[in-house]
Amino acid sequence: MTIDGGYVPGQIPQTYQPQPPAGDGTEGSRPGKAFGPAPEPLPVPVPDNHTHLDYGAPGAVGISAALDAAAAAGVSGAVQVGTDLESSRAAARLAHEDHRLLAAVAIHPNDAPELAAAGTLEDALAEIESLAQLPRVRAVGETGLDYFRTGPEGVGAQHYSFRRHIDIARRTGTALQIHDRDAHDDVVKVLAEEAEPHAVVFHCFSGDAGLARICNEKGWYMSFAGTVTFRNAEGIRDALAIAEPELVLVETDAPFLTPHPYRGRSNASYMIPYTVRAMAEVRGVELDSFCASLSANTERVYGSWDQGSLPL
Repeated sequence: MTIDGGYVPGQIPQTYQPQPPAGDGTEGSRPGKAFGPAPEPLPVPVPDNHTHLDYGAPGAVGISAALDAAAAAGVSGAVQVGTDLESSRAAARLAHEDHRLLAAVAIHPNDAPELAAAGTLEDALAEIESLAQLPRVRAVGETGLDYFRTGPEGVGAQHYSFRRHIDIARRTGTALQIHDRDAHDDVVKVLAEEAEPHAVVFHCFSGDAGLARICNEKGWYMSFAGTVTFRNAEGIRDALAIAEPELVLVETDAPFLTPHPYRGRSNASYMIPYTVRAMAEVRGVELDSFCASLSANTERVYGSWDQGSLPL
């Protein structure tokens, strides 16, 4: 399958510099300032299971250089995540060009109502399903529900799109990456009503201990981002503390959600060690064993970074 777009290997496509979808990031976490310093490398390599390397960042850092910096910090690879057709095509292409990347593809929940109103949602979902069948596309996401940016008039389209993404992930054998903002109860309800894919991941887990208990019971993965280090995130830390160890993942959601003490600067995959060390402290575990567990959990969800190539 050929994916058009004229992307330059190893670089952020200069013709593709989108604004991030409404609803990502939190106040004080949007990118725009200089990057923070490189952390001490992790003792055992850990993948970043959710990032957006194609979003504009200071200095237009090339993707190969960004992944080199991550590797130097003990970050072994990343899942490049799409939020619309263009970024999903780019994710599949970039994962083919650099085997340190895998791809996730989806229509963001905040975009679903607009596409539905334009009569183009079905065509978009059909292309997402086609992309999800490519060997290095290992997840459908980010999809889900977002009641923070989209009002009641868009809820129906969000629910429909979310259910369709769940079905695509199940039928293509890929994981499901969930965007859940101010919609915990409805996300759980929809998942309970649909046949689930082999792995469900709550991207940028934002729930409390109550949601963590549900995830433990259901076997749903919880992916923690830099928010776990924020001073006002006691609920997220409470969730992390009781999460089953085999269900815990880590991500950046870069360039958003930079961990403390560099909150407000642009995030990148090389910043993962700050978050991992904070997570290990919350859980009261040794860093080496915690890193090994995170790595094993991530590969169980997405498969090996060394396998599969894009047939062009």
